[in-house]
Amino acid sequence: MSSQEQKNELFQKLNAICDVLRKTMDSSEYRNYILGFIFYKFLSEKMVKQGQEILGKEAIYLDLKEGDQLLRDVEKDLEDELGYYIPHKYLFQNWVKKIQNGEKIISLIEDSVKTVENSAAGTKSEDDFKDLFSDIDLTSSKLGNSETEKEKVIAHVINKLNDIEFELDDSKIDILGDAYEYLIATFASDAGKKAGEFYTPQEVSKILAKIVTSKKKKLKNAYDPTCGSGSLLLQVSKMADSVGVLYGQEMKQSTFNLARMNMFLRGKKYHEFNIANEDTIMKPQHFDEKFDVIVANPPFSLPWDAPEAMLMDPRFVDFGVLAPKSKMDFAFIQHMLFQLSDKGIMATVVPHGVLFRGASEGKIRKMIIEKWNWLDAVIGLPANIFFGTSIPTCIMVFRKDRKPSDKVLFIEASREFEKKKNQNQLSSLNIDKIVDSYIDKAEIDKYSKLISLKEIEENEYNLNITRYVDAFEDEEIIDIISVNKELKETNAEIEKLENEIELMISELVDVK
Repeated sequence: MSSQEQKNELFQKLNAICDVLRKTMDSSEYRNYILGFIFYKFLSEKMVKQGQEILGKEAIYLDLKEGDQLLRDVEKDLEDELGYYIPHKYLFQNWVKKIQNGEKIISLIEDSVKTVENSAAGTKSEDDFKDLFSDIDLTSSKLGNSETEKEKVIAHVINKLNDIEFELDDSKIDILGDAYEYLIATFASDAGKKAGEFYTPQEVSKILAKIVTSKKKKLKNAYDPTCGSGSLLLQVSKMADSVGVLYGQEMKQSTFNLARMNMFLRGKKYHEFNIANEDTIMKPQHFDEKFDVIVANPPFSLPWDAPEAMLMDPRFVDFGVLAPKSKMDFAFIQHMLFQLSDKGIMATVVPHGVLFRGASEGKIRKMIIEKWNWLDAVIGLPANIFFGTSIPTCIMVFRKDRKPSDKVLFIEASREFEKKKNQNQLSSLNIDKIVDSYIDKAEIDKYSKLISLKEIEENEYNLNITRYVDAFEDEEIIDIISVNKELKETNAEIEKLENEIELMISELVDVK
């Protein structure tokens, strides 16, 4: 069976499990159970696999008993390597045994997840496991009106998950990661406007990741200040040869949990990522770091209540103005530019208004271009490619190592996409054309053009793409004489057919 066939089979099984919970709750609620249980199964199987590798042929890890000296010897190695520890009685495999014996399971699950979270307390991995399973509410009435009903639903989900082989060897770990990504995308599709809180469509993630890794493949670090489920950071990791540490910040607790789980499921060890749970603008958690690469899909045009004191914040002080209280898009851009290293590259998704709105936003935009020359490219994307909004968006690319003579590349890619049932999608060809055009700084008629800083200045730093790339197709010249001739011939043919029909009808009447 091919890798894709394995993925498709896994997707089908996971959808079947979702169907069980979908009957009583919406996707924003049942996603926590599905993703949480998948992750716990992953942690359990990872622990058993790692424990067996340490033991070798000396013993069978699952056969060891609590309190055995041999098991205690292995425990320390497992904690150091994995950053957590699950006692035998709390392994996912033991959940299944309890269910098969007809025993209740909910209290055991509650003890299990709390034990895993506590196992990292006081260690380097503490922040990665703290409250990780806090979104799994096993007391919810949505699971059933009685304890018996709740036990039945949870037992069914656990049994179905037990039927799925995760295969955690290095060559197949991506299948599990892709399945998790598939589920996140499915939940985002169901979630409507809330989807932007945690998921960037994979094709957009690929564009951002390919752009920021186009010239440097070995990265000290990468950063996403609004990381959601972590999909953008993981795309960067996938496109690069190596990344030292993936840094991210996410304000919502449930999405923060999702991001940490996603990192582990993609094979990242606890010391290879640093995800924080706080408001990025008001309480930045990685303030002292500078980053080789920054990628982001911040929430579009959020209002914010910025106190005047923030004008003295090092992220904003050089601009002399703050983003307007009605739209904080530029606050995110200023934050990221402050954290970008001197030779770093940054790519972020923004709504089109960022390109041309005036007042304080116009001043910030002008300074970025005129004073520092950091804007490298503006890429227009099709409308209706993000979950929860149909507005057209664009990608802005910034570099801090640009030369004074460097031009800004404008790409008008908004017309090239595949129309799907409810949403537009970028195909592999669409993605490659955007990325190749950026890398090659290619000028393509009605698609991309390099623009000098002088021309941007003449346009008063308005970055509206249509000012620089004429994407309108010339209308076909119509030969009026030929069209008129064809029209006369068509009318004559119609008249002839009408006469023939009238004749046939009169003959039928005569026969009667």
